[in-house]
Order: sequence, then C-alpha cells, then structure tokens
Amino acid sequence: MGTTGFTIIDLIILIVYLLAVLVAGIYFSKKEMKGKEFFKGDGSVPWYVTSVSIFATMLSPISFLGLAGSSYAGSWILWFAQLGMVVAIPLTIRFILPIFARIDIDTAYDYLDKRFNSKALRIISALLFIIYQLGRMSIIMYLPSAGLSVLTGIDINILIILMGVVAIVYSYTGGLKSVLWTDFIQGVILISGVVLALFVLIANIKGGFGAVAETLANGKFLAANEKLFDPNLLSNSIFLIVMGSGFTILSSYASSQDLVQRFTTTQNIKKLNKMLFTNGVLSLATATVFYLIGTGLYVFYQVQNADSAASNIPQDQIFMYFIAYQLPVGITGLILAAIYAASQSTISTGLNSVATSWTLDIQDVISKNMSDNRRTKIAQFVSLAVGLFSIGVSIVMAHSDIKS
Repeated sequence: MGTTGFTIIDLIILIVYLLAVLVAGIYFSKKEMKGKEFFKGDGSVPWYVTSVSIFATMLSPISFLGLAGSSYAGSWILWFAQLGMVVAIPLTIRFILPIFARIDIDTAYDYLDKRFNSKALRIISALLFIIYQLGRMSIIMYLPSAGLSVLTGIDINILIILMGVVAIVYSYTGGLKSVLWTDFIQGVILISGVVLALFVLIANIKGGFGAVAETLANGKFLAANEKLFDPNLLSNSIFLIVMGSGFTILSSYASSQDLVQRFTTTQNIKKLNKMLFTNGVLSLATATVFYLIGTGLYVFYQVQNADSAASNIPQDQIFMYFIAYQLPVGITGLILAAIYAASQSTISTGLNSVATSWTLDIQDVISKNMSDNRRTKIAQFVSLAVGLFSIGVSIVMAHSDIKS
C-alpha cells in the first residue's frame, strides 16, 4: 500500500501524458483541414472513435469525483440516472438520428433554420449554447486543477494554463478530426485509469470484492427515503430520476452542438446507431465502476480503517485522497492523468463546438458567401480566443473565494 503521496515519478507520468496528447493532436492534424472538413471531419474517423469521443465529452471531471463521493456517502440513487440512457437512446435512434442523417445539417441550430425558416432562431440558439460553454469550460479547467494543485503541490495557475494550452493547440490546428482522435485517446486513458483504481482499491480491502458486496447487501445502497416510485414528485424516487435523466439526455442528444457535431460526421444511419449504443454502454459501465469505487472507499476508510485521518475527509474529496496517499508510486500519476484526460476532452470539444457554432451559425449567416479558407481562419481564431478567455476566467476563479 503506497502512502508517499505525489512523487517525481508521478509528475513524469503526468508530463508524458500531456506531451503524448499534444503530439497525437498535432499528428492527426497533419492534413490541413479547410471548410466543412474542419467542422465535420473528413469522413475517415471510425464510428467507435467518435463514440468514445461522445463518452469522454459527457463525462466531466466533476462527474469523475462526484459519482464516487455519492456512493461513499451511502447512496446509489444517482446511479439510476445513468439508466436514463435506456430512455434517451432508443428515442434518439428512432426519431432524431434519421432526421440528422437525411437533412445533412452542419450544426444543431442549422436544423432550426431549415425546419422553421428562421435565421434569428438559429443565431439566438447558437449564442445561448456559446454562453453556456464559456462558463462550463472555465469551471472544468478550475475545479480539477484546484484538487490536483492541493495533492501535487504544483501551482494551480500552471495546471490551468497547461490544461488549456494543450487543448487549444490541437483544437486550433486540426479541427474536429484532431479533437475526435485525442478524445478517443483520453477516453481510453480515463476508462483504464478508473478500472485500475478499482482493482487497486479492492486489493487493499480485507475480504476484497466480497466485503464491498456485503456492504451493499446490508443497506449501503439506498437511503431510507429513497424509493422505487413515489407519487410525491418532490421526493427522490428511482422512477422519477430515470425518467428525468432520460429526457435531459435526450435533449442534449437533440440540441447540444458538442454532441450533435459528432452525429454530423457521417450520414450512415447504422454507424450513428452503433455510435450511440456504444456510448450508452460505456457510460453505464463507467458509472457503475465509479459507484463501486465509492462503496469500496467507504469499506476501506469507514469500516476497516475508521480511526484513520481519512475518515473525516469530505465525500467529494475522498477519491482524490485515496489516489494521492494509498496508490503505489506511478499508479497515482496514471490516475491523475485520467482526471486530466476527463477535463481536456471536455475542453477541446467545447472549443471546437463553440468555434463551429460561431462560424457557421452566426458569422456565416451574417457575412454571406464566405470562402472555405475564411471560415477556417475564423474558427481557428475563435478557438484561440475562447480558450484564452476560459483560461483567464479559471485563473480568476482560482484566486477568488470560491468553494467547490
């Protein structure tokens, strides 16, 4: 059992990860992308790469830490939110994807223009999406950097700048194709890191997985007030959470440019269906691993080591504490790289989707007959400007009295 905290070996692993992602992003952007290729890819990206990209985009580092913290506190109620995929995916496959494939839209809001013949509706929708993403990217940069700074001793400003700059570089140079491939790499790192953390945790628990299963069987699964169904819509019930989550996910699949942009990479309906189904399986499986980690942490710290200092650590910080002080040297660096991967995939997707929406939904509508080269230059400028803005806001947040 490792108790050394963050070491130079872990730092080297984290640096190697950043360099590898940067090199990969530049490699996949070696072919110059212009016009529609910059925004929709060149058709060469396999469907499974795009599927993992959707998964990595939807799983933010906030989820990375929050899901484990929820089950550590004794409730799996929010795990059922992942079952909303069972509601959302069939509806999306049946009603949404065929429309996107048939019309060959450029963005989510291009559909509104075509359907309702309203450029104003398209522009307003795009602006709302862009404003939302600006705030989201800033928070995504700040929160994991704050946690990593405490555990590693690295200045938070450096962590924020590194996270943002690397994402800016490959988003700027390669467009969507580069983002999809780097998202794929980051998604694989993320999944591998989470599974590895679970195995190491189980290995450190007396009784192994059996002790975790026994804890779940003894009631550390749902709180007393959490029911399968409750007619009171203000209470927690599994039915309400599944349905509410399902329609929330459905709305994202249908209207959020960062996800819809992945659907525009192909008009092959079979590939789109496989893409969405695989994303659902990955999301549900990964959420299950996170919740098992949370219950495992409860067994390790609250049952078997109740007298340790960690027993008083807040639930949203307990996973990070375990990563830093219980994992062997080197493994800590790998898991922290996975957290960084969760952040960067969300940021790079945000940068590319904002650049695409601004260029095609706003600039292209206002300025008629733009050349492909001009569209690409505008999108690159927007990626750079939005990335630098988000870095700046994150640094301001880091030096403000903000509690996560």
